[in-house]
Amino acid sequence: MMDEVADRGSELDPTPRIARRLRDEREARGWSLGDLAARAGVSKAMISKVERGEASPTAALLGRLSAAFQLTVATLLARAESGDGRLLRAADQPRWRDPETRYLRRQVFARPRSPLELVKVELPAGAVVAYPAASYAFIRQLVWVTQGRLVIQEGGERHELRTGDCLEFGAPADCAYRNESKASCRYLVVLVRQ
Repeated sequence: MMDEVADRGSELDPTPRIARRLRDEREARGWSLGDLAARAGVSKAMISKVERGEASPTAALLGRLSAAFQLTVATLLARAESGDGRLLRAADQPRWRDPETRYLRRQVFARPRSPLELVKVELPAGAVVAYPAASYAFIRQLVWVTQGRLVIQEGGERHELRTGDCLEFGAPADCAYRNESKASCRYLVVLVRQ
């Protein structure tokens, strides 16, 4: 309960930092809005709104954009936060809430020079977050459920996880994280960039 209060109390709106980071990543590659839109399968208008800070990106949108950059969502968010120290205090760990599903993502650890990332997620009851296969093309990932129940649709496979269960992802496939229960679910995601 205290952890939940701390998570909610320390949320800051990261939209301006994410907007800047997306624009910086796109410009560093010499891409136009059209180039990024084509690579991510997202409209130029939506990317433009996000880059101008007029719209807060959803988890699914960040998944598509980060995949186009060949980054994980965690790396993209970590770059937006600009932290690079070895110690990251709990109060300083970036938090981001998906405006569509209210999914809360806490970036426990991610550094540009480290291949390892650790993310804590709270998925509200009834929420579904989907990512395209391209999001998994350059990483290995596992999910460990710390509270509640989580359904992961990985391509044609359906995995039902309960507290304490751990799933290692297979070959890249479209994935959806579903909380089909009436209570929130919490899980840790461990990523290793290949």
